[in-house]
Amino acid sequence: MSLRLIFMGTPDFAVPTLLELVAHGHEIAAVYTRAAKPAGRGMKLQPTPVEIEATRLRIPVLTPATLKTPEALEAFRAYQADAAVVVAYGMILPQAILDTPTLGCFNLHASLLPRWRGAAPINRAIMAGDTETGVMVMKMDIGLDTGDVAMAERLAITDAMTAADLHDALAPLGGDLMVRAIGALERGRLQLTPQSTEGVTYAAKIDKAEARIDWNKPAREVLRHIHGLSPFPGAWCELVIDGEPARIKILRGEIAGGSGAPGDLLDDRLAVACRQGALRILELQRAGKGAMKAEEFLRGTPLKAGTRFS
Repeated sequence: MSLRLIFMGTPDFAVPTLLELVAHGHEIAAVYTRAAKPAGRGMKLQPTPVEIEATRLRIPVLTPATLKTPEALEAFRAYQADAAVVVAYGMILPQAILDTPTLGCFNLHASLLPRWRGAAPINRAIMAGDTETGVMVMKMDIGLDTGDVAMAERLAITDAMTAADLHDALAPLGGDLMVRAIGALERGRLQLTPQSTEGVTYAAKIDKAEARIDWNKPAREVLRHIHGLSPFPGAWCELVIDGEPARIKILRGEIAGGSGAPGDLLDDRLAVACRQGALRILELQRAGKGAMKAEEFLRGTPLKAGTRFS
């Protein structure tokens, strides 16, 4: 047997779950995603990654601007879905929508709830110095990621991981977890557990104003800040190049030996002093240019010890 599902998702992170559900024989009656947006030099409308996959799979795609109208509710009900699967959809589901599928709506969330409810759990877990995160399937309610949890998978976070690395590790893990949860739901064996009221934190949307690097913090804190914002929006600092201040995004680093005044370059291999310890830059990007390894950057822009990053 299989379930008749509505899938609701938008970015790359949601694609593995859609593909796993299809591969396991579930009927995807419709896919809901955000509307295409202009992108690139020609500003052509670019469909979401989920829409691209749904179109390839010949699944009907809907991109409503809101789900709060009677017309949106009627369209949703017309699919007569057993359940809805939601992965990074980006739109709030009103109670009437949540109540429509016979078995409920189930969300895949990229944290170990109740830690990091909200919009940016992957980034915030890295930035906070967490050593562990994961994915969870929960039955949705009207609150912000407050629903009862069905299943979870854990994953260690290392200091070497960027937000992109963690995203790429969690996405397939989440697809596998959701398929197992929907399978249990189909068999009537899915068990739900209320979230703890302790340890609740909120993963606020990343603000570009947070992105400037503060070298007056300890090296590991600076490293986690950089990695939590890599590749987007990218943590940045300024460096004087050819007599002019240039903005540099730092995309990847590692803890280095040495000490000095915060922001001072300690050697010719891009080790920069922090308040405690030092950080070696491994990958960076000048404004208007592509990302590059530190060695490539230094070939074009040799720097001497004592150069200041601000």
